[in-house]
Amino acid sequence: MALIAGALATVAIAGCGSQDNGTATSAPSSVGQKAPAASQAPTGNAGGTDNIGNEAAKKLCSDIEAQLSDWRVQGPTLGKPGLNILVQTWAAQNGLINAQIVRDRTIIDKITTDNCADTRQQAIEALNIPDLASGLVGF
Repeated sequence: MALIAGALATVAIAGCGSQDNGTATSAPSSVGQKAPAASQAPTGNAGGTDNIGNEAAKKLCSDIEAQLSDWRVQGPTLGKPGLNILVQTWAAQNGLINAQIVRDRTIIDKITTDNCADTRQQAIEALNIPDLASGLVGF
C-alpha cells in the first residue's frame, strides 16, 4: 500500500513539475482505465456459472446425491437446513463467495440442471420444494 501511495505521489509531483503534458496525461488515463475494468469484472461473473468449473459442478452433484437418502427419511423440515449447509460448504470449498449465491440463488439450479438433472429432481422431491433455490433459506 505504501508503494502504491509513493508511486501516485511521484506521478502527481512529476505531473506538476513537468513541462511535458503527454506524460502527465498518460499516467492518469492508465490509472483511470484500470478502475472501471476492475469494477466490471465482478459484475460480469456475479450470479453466472461461467466461473464454476466442471469439477466443482460434479462435486455439488455428488454431495447432493449423497444426501438424498437422508433427506427422504428426514423430510423437508430437517432436509432444507441440510441443503443450506451443503451449499455453503460446497461454495466455500470451491472458492465461491456465498454472496454470489445470495445475489442469485438460482445458480445452484442452473449448475444442477446442467450437470445432474435427475439428482436435482430427486432432491426437489425429497425436500418438497419447487426448485433448489427455494430451499436456500439462509441466503
